[in-house]
Amino acid sequence: MSIKADLEQGLKDAMKSHDEDRKRVFRMALSSIKFIEKNENKELDDQELTAILQKEIKIRNETMQEALKSDREEMVSLLKNEIVILEGFLPKQLSVDDLQEIVKSAILEAQAKNAADMGKVMKIVLPKVKGRAANDVVSKLVKDLLASND
Repeated sequence: MSIKADLEQGLKDAMKSHDEDRKRVFRMALSSIKFIEKNENKELDDQELTAILQKEIKIRNETMQEALKSDREEMVSLLKNEIVILEGFLPKQLSVDDLQEIVKSAILEAQAKNAADMGKVMKIVLPKVKGRAANDVVSKLVKDLLASND
């Protein structure tokens, strides 16, 4: 079953159980998906759907950081709940150790010496971790490992 079908089924279940939080999250996710499908005039595959969900999670994490600064505990709690719901539809994420091994092997493969070679490493790493690690996390790890090579 595709991610989109899972989300649609989740929405139906949330409607039956009158779970307003889950219903809101599923509607938001499906709305984002349908918006992009309409703009691109195509049905999205699971990798593209994963990227959309990761973007939605990233937005919530950023909003949560702002809410923490503003001392809005109720909003933080709501956003954490939404993130947990969305993460349930993502493939199993790579552990930090696994991701580090992939990046280290890519650095060797690209023969990267310093931060100027970051693009070469990212070209190798991103296809290998697509959907299993957020791009910003990968980027930070590549940058850190290349900086330690200097």
